Amino acid sequence: MTQSSEREAVWLTQAKYDELKAELEHLRGPGRQEVVDKVSAARDEGDLKENGGYHAAREELGKIDGRIAQLEDMLQRVQIGEVADDGIVEPGMVVTYRFDGDQDTETFLLGAREMRGDDDQIEVYSPQSPLGSAINGKKVGATVEYQAPNGSTIKVEIVDAKPYTG
Repeated sequence: MTQSSEREAVWLTQAKYDELKAELEHLRGPGRQEVVDKVSAARDEGDLKENGGYHAAREELGKIDGRIAQLEDMLQRVQIGEVADDGIVEPGMVVTYRFDGDQDTETFLLGAREMRGDDDQIEVYSPQSPLGSAINGKKVGATVEYQAPNGSTIKVEIVDAKPYTG
């Protein structure tokens, strides 16, 4: 695994950072303890091989421990900032673009999945993705090219960029 300083930063607003920090504190404390108590109570019921409650509680504990590790890693690499509505694409913005020669537009959030919270209506592209890195720092109206994972060169026009408020 790479050192923390070599990994990509995770851009979050102060509000989203505070939300994730509170989630981590809850999971480390009462959230995890509640599941540990379930595991203990199910273990006390007897034969573990056929104890569905025990296995379900152990699986839930594994999920919580995984989320704790994910949040700890993310919060170690966090970069907190507010997005200016200045027409320049940067993490935290909802970007509308169109493929060269196409009239239809597509929209996505440039940033980390955690920024969108429960809003699964919007796609999220990381600033390190091919499209994300091509448009990051560019102005609305610019046309940029990027190389798709299949090797083809794609040209897109940035139609709009507004701070994400979701």
